[in-house]
Amino acid sequence: MQFGIIGSGSWGTALAKILTGNKVRLSWCVRNEDTVQYLLRRHHNPVYLSSVDFDTSLLELTADPRVTFQNSDHILVVVPSAYLAQLFKGIPKEDLKNKKIISAVKGILPTENLLLNDYLNSEYDFSLADYYTIMGPCHAEEVASEKLSYLTFSGIDERETEEIARHFKTDYINVVLNQDLYGVQYAAVLKNIYALGAGIAHGLDYGDNFLSVFIANCADEMAAFLRKVGIRNIEVGVHDDIDPIHHRKSPNYAASVYLGDLLVTCYSLYSRNRTFGTMIGKGYSVKTTQLEMNMVAEGYFASQCIYEINRQIRADTPILDSIHEILWKNLPAQEGFRQIEESLV
Repeated sequence: MQFGIIGSGSWGTALAKILTGNKVRLSWCVRNEDTVQYLLRRHHNPVYLSSVDFDTSLLELTADPRVTFQNSDHILVVVPSAYLAQLFKGIPKEDLKNKKIISAVKGILPTENLLLNDYLNSEYDFSLADYYTIMGPCHAEEVASEKLSYLTFSGIDERETEEIARHFKTDYINVVLNQDLYGVQYAAVLKNIYALGAGIAHGLDYGDNFLSVFIANCADEMAAFLRKVGIRNIEVGVHDDIDPIHHRKSPNYAASVYLGDLLVTCYSLYSRNRTFGTMIGKGYSVKTTQLEMNMVAEGYFASQCIYEINRQIRADTPILDSIHEILWKNLPAQEGFRQIEESLV
């Protein structure tokens, strides 16, 4: 397999560290030519996870995404969802022929309200059979410091999914396999919105007691939304037969990629969505918060996308609705959380 990565933010850099740590050769498309030259000269990303040193002999560095597409057969897309359409508009259809796309995107294309796989199918006739995802719970900063983390790889072809995942297994990264492409992506989108809400609560000076109740209700609301979009493996405590090869239970809603990722994104100080929400709760405007942060908080755009999607599927989502009103309709954060308080059980 020849891997490529599109994206040089913190998560793209973390994934490059994992692969090159396993001596995997990599075509890496970074932000600009200055970043290319810096990496070649200093062996680390000048902006993100700068403590990580790279063996640049394993890297083909470029600022042109077409180079990475043309020189790789497995391409990891690690770009904020707001920039995906712009990225792929520069990639002709023939560059995707016989390629495998591995999405590490935890968002929805904001103008299209589509997951990346649906966008690629619509614009490029790209088959879902050639699409894979890599999801958490896994903060880039903990990968940089090699703290034990779990990554979940999803794909229709279990054998190919396992072969991809094998390249990411290390002493500090455990891998889990999953075939639920839609469920893991929607869960990743939703948990970012709820984490943003957890940050707002923190900024409003709610305590741990409230936050535990808030997140428990978020978990329930998220499960209800997933059921509405057709996800079935989310009954807690219920598993299919244990896998005779790996001796693991089948994933359900309590698995790391669903409930685990929700918990860490709501609680962790590394969470950019929680940080974004905290600033909103402290009285910053959305525009000021965006200017202050150096990273994209996917939950902001996702809240509008999920609001639009939910107009069709009609899940009961009072928490998501209130967060959306705070972010997009200028509802004062304190008033929005008074609404949320009334809905919690």
